[in-house]
Amino acid sequence: MLDIQNLTKTYGKFTALNNVSFTAREGEVFGLLGPNGAGKTTLLRTLATLLTPTSGSASVNGFDVRKQPEEVRKIIGVVNGGMGLPARLSGREILQSFAGLYGMSAQQTEARIAELDARLDLGRTLDVKAGEYSTGMKQKVVIARAVIQDPAVLILDEAASGLDIFARRTLLDFVLQNRAQTAGNGGRLTLYSTHVMSEAEEVCDRVAILHLGQLLTVDTIPNILERTGESNLERAFFTLVKGVEKNAV
Repeated sequence: MLDIQNLTKTYGKFTALNNVSFTAREGEVFGLLGPNGAGKTTLLRTLATLLTPTSGSASVNGFDVRKQPEEVRKIIGVVNGGMGLPARLSGREILQSFAGLYGMSAQQTEARIAELDARLDLGRTLDVKAGEYSTGMKQKVVIARAVIQDPAVLILDEAASGLDIFARRTLLDFVLQNRAQTAGNGGRLTLYSTHVMSEAEEVCDRVAILHLGQLLTVDTIPNILERTGESNLERAFFTLVKGVEKNAV
C-alpha cells in the first residue's frame, strides 16, 4: 500500500528527511513517531503530494507521488491539527460539498454521513455552523470530511493535538474501527503521526521512529521494547535516540 525508498527532502542546506525507506501494508495502523522537527510532517506532506521530494521515491497504492499526484489524491484522506472549516456552513453542508467533489450522489452522501455520525458521534455538529464549534467538534467534522469518500489511505498528522479527553477517545476509537473496516481485499492503511507515545502504543501495529530527519527503526512495538530492554515506548525512544547521538560523537 505504501512504498518509500531513499526519500530525501532538503530546503537549501537543511535536510528535513534523510534517505528514508520503509513500506506499510493494507490493514495496518502505521505510526510515525518523533518529536517536533523529526520530519514526520514533511514526510506526510510529501505522501499527500503537497511537497515534492528532493530525491528518492514514494508510491501510494501503486501511484507515484511525483508522477501521478492526482491519482494519489483520489485515494487518500488527510487530517492535521490545524485544518480550518468554513465558519458559515454547517457540518452537513461541509460534508455534502466535499462528497460532491468526489462525485458521490445525494443518496450515497446521506448514507455516508449517517454512517460517520454513528462512528464519530457527530451529533449537533451536523446542523450547527462551524463558526460555533468547540475544538473537539471542529476536529470531528475535519475527520469526517477527510474520510467522506472512504479513502484507502488515511493520513492523521497530530490529529489529536488540542483535543479534550472525550474527543481524543472518539478519534482513537475511530482509528481502531477504521482498521477493522475493509476498503479492498486487504483493508485500509492508516498513517498515524504523533509525538505522544501512549497513543501509538494503543492503536499502532508497527511504527517508524524518526529523529532529526533520520529513520531510527521500523518495527512492532513489542519488538522495539524487547530490543531496547525498556518497559514503554517513550523510554525506548530515548534509548534509540541516545544510541544514535552516541555513535555520531
